Amino acid sequence: MSLPRVVITGAGAFSPCGAGVASLWDAARDGVSAAREVLFSAIAEQRVTRAAAISAEFYEANAGDTVKPRMQDRVTGFALIAAAEAVAQAGLNEADFGGACGVIVGSGFGGADTLDENYLKFAAHTYGAGLTRMDAMAVPKIMTNAAASWISMTYGARGPLYCNSTACSSASQSIGLAFQLIRAGAMTRCITGGTEACVVPGVFRAWEALRVLTPDQCRPFSRDRNGMMLGEGAGILIVETLEAAEARGAEPLAEIVGYGTTSDAGDLLRPDPEGAASAMRRALAEAGIGAREIGYVNAHGTGTIANDVSETQAMRAVFGDVFDGLAVSSTKPIHGHALGAAGALETIIALEALRSRTAPPSLNFNEMDPAIGFTPVHGSAQDFEQDYVLSNSFAFGGINASLILGAAGRL
Repeated sequence: MSLPRVVITGAGAFSPCGAGVASLWDAARDGVSAAREVLFSAIAEQRVTRAAAISAEFYEANAGDTVKPRMQDRVTGFALIAAAEAVAQAGLNEADFGGACGVIVGSGFGGADTLDENYLKFAAHTYGAGLTRMDAMAVPKIMTNAAASWISMTYGARGPLYCNSTACSSASQSIGLAFQLIRAGAMTRCITGGTEACVVPGVFRAWEALRVLTPDQCRPFSRDRNGMMLGEGAGILIVETLEAAEARGAEPLAEIVGYGTTSDAGDLLRPDPEGAASAMRRALAEAGIGAREIGYVNAHGTGTIANDVSETQAMRAVFGDVFDGLAVSSTKPIHGHALGAAGALETIIALEALRSRTAPPSLNFNEMDPAIGFTPVHGSAQDFEQDYVLSNSFAFGGINASLILGAAGRL
């Protein structure tokens, strides 16, 4: 008995580039960065002042009726905005949810805004600044699964519900798990992806203290790279069996054909090229295709010294003699490193790249690094012809995830 084919029928995004998939894709394709100055009054000496952040005004303008700020952190609001777009594009109605539809939405931090605000209130009270009332809804707003649960409640999706919290691989693993569970028959369709609302004082200061944030520009794979740029947002996909999509007359955007995930089982912070290579090989093997059939790779590409070297070594090991002609780019200089949402935003970009056969550029690339030995797509977008794209997500903790999408025209 053959496994069911799994297709994407809807996509939604809410990012610093704007509301909607079109805003995210246009920015990525055209090389328009959402980076801006972000200053926090709570940080006395802020060394890094740039991030790809979503302003309070923009969030409020797009929140709509489903977002309930008194009961939801921004991380949930972002996810609900993206989910509404994905559900609408997929053409789902009330009868399409129920027990056959699951929800798998990841997040690295959960309700970072609520956590940050309430710790500041607690500290003010503890250290003599007077009694400050804490948010009575803090716990349900902070919990990492809040976004997934609110999506389930909003649409009446009664199938399996999961929340992957695996740092920067959270969203990609969520999409991969949805793919696996649908093929295993545990659900017919799934609302899946990732969300993060982490550009808040406490989280930002913690990343700054780790000494991995760039003080100026994120430059993945460039010789003069000096760190990553934080971002935030949400990306949501509707994935379902091809049979279910055809039965309701839905038009697939693409097919998920391969997923590979591995653990380095090594250093918590320093990536192992073999772990990343293994994830890509597993995805290719499941897809049943060779490396030369991939037209574009959306790299994890954080712009840090260690990640970019390690990821390049992994890609070279997997793609071999076709690597130097492969279209590879990182779009993190556009939307920032959105941590638990990164894999979803980047999978959506890979999806749009596949649909238009256009590889977006790596912004701010200046010079090839001899330690890396390759030049990503830069300057402007580049066309490709192949029917497959690959998106990588690699996380602290040695967690690797690779997804391969196939063109809808193959179905």
